[in-house]
Amino acid sequence: MEPGHLTEQQKQEFRKRLNQEARESVKGSIHQQVKLIVRRPEATDENRAEYRKQVSELIPVIRELIQKTMPFLEYETASEFSAAQLYGTTFSANRIAMQDFRYFARKRPPEENPSLAVALRIDESASMSAFGRLDAAKQAAIALYEFCHGCGIPVMIYGDTADRSRLEQMSLYSYVDFDSEDSDEKYSLIGIQGRSNNRDGMAIRILADRLLKAPQKTKLFISISDGQPKAMPDYTGDLAAQDMKKTLQEYRRKGVLFLAAAIGQDKEIISDIYGRENTLDITDFKKLPVRLVQIIARYL
Repeated sequence: MEPGHLTEQQKQEFRKRLNQEARESVKGSIHQQVKLIVRRPEATDENRAEYRKQVSELIPVIRELIQKTMPFLEYETASEFSAAQLYGTTFSANRIAMQDFRYFARKRPPEENPSLAVALRIDESASMSAFGRLDAAKQAAIALYEFCHGCGIPVMIYGDTADRSRLEQMSLYSYVDFDSEDSDEKYSLIGIQGRSNNRDGMAIRILADRLLKAPQKTKLFISISDGQPKAMPDYTGDLAAQDMKKTLQEYRRKGVLFLAAAIGQDKEIISDIYGRENTLDITDFKKLPVRLVQIIARYL
């Protein structure tokens, strides 16, 4: 078996573990009785081709990041640099023709692992399909993954929806997980789509628990959503908002940093839940990918 390619049994065992840990995360919460399934979407050949196409189109996004972050980078006088980096202090002009995003050279520190882990949660409610929101979220997920992967930053990317069926009241889609050994998982990000309702508080609880298990010191949780929480039978309004605020407060005390990218009509409600200082108001969806990658770069 090739490295990074898992057997069906290994995939099944990993799915089982994710489901067990997710159910453990919601014990004692108002979501305890909700029927939950964590899925691991499989990438198709079409997904792989589309992913490569999207990465190629995102090169201008990375160039924009370089242009905006270069003035803030500290110039170093070190004589020994590590070339072909995604971020750093010396711009390598000869790399600009390459399509692997590694345009920088920087000093190679003794330990080359940034003390940062990132979780990206994408609301896959049906309304995300409108006005190009989903395309923006998908491109943001791909850009963030490529940037984090190239920098050695552990990253997990999940989508979620509620009320897919009576037997599946909560669905989580584990596209990328930093505990996974599947080298093909990134291609499944192409499968991100709008589905049904959204039970945000439950998703946040499950993903924040996974993020807390990362050994990195800084744990950043980013949520992309277009609307307020709404799921059957009564997870909406004040009940849902209070559950989310309580959940955010609980995990902030444990050290998780939360940011929300509001890309829909309920920006004020999302801002009230997460806090205005923790909410990105995205009016131009095309800027979402570069905004998220810029945020990650600030924590390096």
